[in-house]
Amino acid sequence: MTLSVIMPVYNEKDTILEILRRVQAVEIDKEIIIVDNCSTDGTREVLQELQAENVEVVLQPRNMLKGTSVRAGIERARGDFTIVQDADLEYDPQDYHKLLAAAHAEAADAVIGTRFGGTDAATGPAIHSFGRNRLNDLFRLLYGSQLTDVASCYKLVRTPLLKGLKLRCSSFDLDYEMAAKLAKRGARVVEVPIHYSPRTVAEGKKLRWSDGFAAAWCLLKYRFVD
Repeated sequence: MTLSVIMPVYNEKDTILEILRRVQAVEIDKEIIIVDNCSTDGTREVLQELQAENVEVVLQPRNMLKGTSVRAGIERARGDFTIVQDADLEYDPQDYHKLLAAAHAEAADAVIGTRFGGTDAATGPAIHSFGRNRLNDLFRLLYGSQLTDVASCYKLVRTPLLKGLKLRCSSFDLDYEMAAKLAKRGARVVEVPIHYSPRTVAEGKKLRWSDGFAAAWCLLKYRFVD
């Protein structure tokens, strides 16, 4: 199975080369699509000089938010499966093996990497955990699902199915739109525990409280409309 890795990037100069090294170190047949969202900290210049095998760099013309960068990557994806990889070192690319193994063993359309793994000890600040848990509750109520981590970046999806979802969200709410549309399609979705090392706002975490309201609206909207 081949894998398309979409890496949306915005102001990650300190970590972009390290996360790229980690992704390239994973022994899987893959392509890497890096989409820079008009970074202003020097990341863009690093990417413009980048020369790496199986890596495509897309430079957005202006700041169009993370979801738009992900959608641009999906349009270019050619692998059997596609996954999004944040550039901030919170997620461990070696977990690709686990996700792909689950997709094969369970004949799954999508595999979500849950950061809980039976405990909430390593999932970030309490305020983030509270908001995420309420959104998980809302998702389960609206879509009749038992997923535990709808916001997880690691959503491994069969590429033809992912392209067919016709995603529209432009920001962090894209994660919720993706999960909602997979549920409405009746896709077979399974979860597996993954590694997660959360960073703080001071370290560059970009998620804000307003993103929670956007995610809730997204779940409500796509429950009743396409």
